[in-house]
Amino acid sequence: MTDWTNRACAAALAVAAALAPAAGALAAAQDYEFRLVTPEVKQGDGAVVAVRLVHKPSGRAVPNAVVYGTRLDMSPDNMPTMTMPLAPVPGGEPGVYRFRTNLAMAGGWALTLTAKVQGEEGTVENRLVFRATP
Repeated sequence: MTDWTNRACAAALAVAAALAPAAGALAAAQDYEFRLVTPEVKQGDGAVVAVRLVHKPSGRAVPNAVVYGTRLDMSPDNMPTMTMPLAPVPGGEPGVYRFRTNLAMAGGWALTLTAKVQGEEGTVENRLVFRATP
């Protein structure tokens, strides 16, 4: 090989090596999940359910996601038609998303959330089960 060919190969390898970590650093929707802040919430009107959106590989909380789908029902207690509306509660710790609702009955509740993490492809969707306590 000529000296020019050796330099061209070395340059190509250097560019490929520089780009490889960037391509591998991209996360996908499956790299994120919602987690309950507490597994039990006090029953009643004005109850607040808090969840944390986490980047699973790093364990870090993810702020500024757009939560656009919410559902709260009693499907864990075989009452999927028993639903309650949710209203976002502003403020709080970054990466923690809080929702005010009326937990009309004690028992098992399922919170389903759909969100978009800014800069990522796809959507994050999780179903979280918690208990409303008297």
